[in-house]
Amino acid sequence: MAEKAIEVILTRQLASYLAVPIFIVDEAGVLVYYNEPAEKVLGLRFEDTGEMSQERWSNLFEQKDDHGNPIPASALPLAQALRHGRPAHGAFWIRGLDGQPRRIAVTAFPLIGQARRNLGAIALFWEAPA
Repeated sequence: MAEKAIEVILTRQLASYLAVPIFIVDEAGVLVYYNEPAEKVLGLRFEDTGEMSQERWSNLFEQKDDHGNPIPASALPLAQALRHGRPAHGAFWIRGLDGQPRRIAVTAFPLIGQARRNLGAIALFWEAPA
């Protein structure tokens, strides 16, 4: 892992202990980590994907609304939290890297460090009823 702010490192450590799926991006939207419960929803281990740009991860998981329309990366709760610096929530369909479609609910919030530094954002998500 490239050198990260201590708050990001600690957030990643905390996420590794939690049972809820968690996805963490840095201030540029680069995926820096997702935990083991997220691996089950996303369909692939983090060790097999590693860090990736927002463009890559937003295209990789094929987000669609309930009518099957693609959702632009900028409209995703995680991107909204990162851009606007406030929590965002939504529910939509993804196609995991295992090829399985899943409807997920996502709550995202910004990660703000000491001295109000924007360090990225965190998304907690879970499979949601269709």
